[in-house]
Amino acid sequence: MSGSGGWTRTAYAAAHVVSDPLADCDPWLDAALDWDRTLAFREHLWSLGFGVAEAMDTAQRGMGLDWPTSLELIRRSTELAKAGGHLIASGAGTDHLAPGPDVTVDDVIRAYEEQCEAVEATGSRVILMASRALAAAAKSPDDYGRVYGRVLSGLSQPAILHWLGEMFDPALAGYWGSADHMAAMDTCLSVIQANANKVDGIKISLLSAEKEIAMRRRLPDGVRMYTGDDFNYPDLIAGDDDGYSHALLGIFDPIAGVAAKALSELAAGDADAYAATFAPTVPLSRHIFKAPTRFYKTGVVFLAYLNGHQDHFTMVGGQESTRSTVHLAEIVRLANTAGLFPDPELAAARARPVFAARGLST
Repeated sequence: MSGSGGWTRTAYAAAHVVSDPLADCDPWLDAALDWDRTLAFREHLWSLGFGVAEAMDTAQRGMGLDWPTSLELIRRSTELAKAGGHLIASGAGTDHLAPGPDVTVDDVIRAYEEQCEAVEATGSRVILMASRALAAAAKSPDDYGRVYGRVLSGLSQPAILHWLGEMFDPALAGYWGSADHMAAMDTCLSVIQANANKVDGIKISLLSAEKEIAMRRRLPDGVRMYTGDDFNYPDLIAGDDDGYSHALLGIFDPIAGVAAKALSELAAGDADAYAATFAPTVPLSRHIFKAPTRFYKTGVVFLAYLNGHQDHFTMVGGQESTRSTVHLAEIVRLANTAGLFPDPELAAARARPVFAARGLST
């Protein structure tokens, strides 16, 4: 399924959530969402032609957004998607199971099955998220094969796998049973090959174009590569003589309007226009996703605030504090260069109180 503009690539935007700044809760411990604004942003993405990847790490899944709130988010978003005929896929993982020495591989299987059953009950396709508990419990690559084989066999429709690198989540280091990404890739591919009828595709987030292309060329027929590379997405989506990547990207949340234009240009066969449209977004994306990469959500939400998609710069988990004032100022500069402010005066007016609160007068 392609975008509403007749795109030649399937493109999911991993969407952020809008916190409720007036909720009487402890932000480090409790997740309180502004449901109206959160869902309105998904309608915005759908209106541009994107699918929504729901309750993923861009939504601070496992980093402020707990499983019960994630499931409610998936329910509400899927209801809207079904009513409007929109594309949605939602994260199922094991984040309600805390890793620990007593957690077994069988415990991980049960946790995955619980979430997958709940997600499929909403009508959404499953994105099978990487599991911190599995990374801690697995003793060998064979354990990954056993877990994924069992979980995938129970799904009613093919899933999208998600290999999230340790640069996004340090607790996932050594996933697929090896710290060597190429050895890990062999294990992952063997899992996909053994369960190809249950796998729609895989999103890899390793921030390495070379590794993604190497894996893309080895996928079984009919299994898609969804780029999760927020550094190299224009070239990976454009592809080469041997194939191309579809997309499931966090950066598509803040650059949605520009990305939709680029994907339409690609579909029209105008490769030069496609490249020119995407080019100025890459320095911005590399800045937003710079190390520590797991803090990228701060830049995503900051841009949503500047562009009027929410009325405050407050995040689930208090994560608006994870980036420096200098970092945020560079986001403003790079976003302006990339043409991401439809109303520059609004963006400037919204930026001023944020910087004033951080001790910078303009």
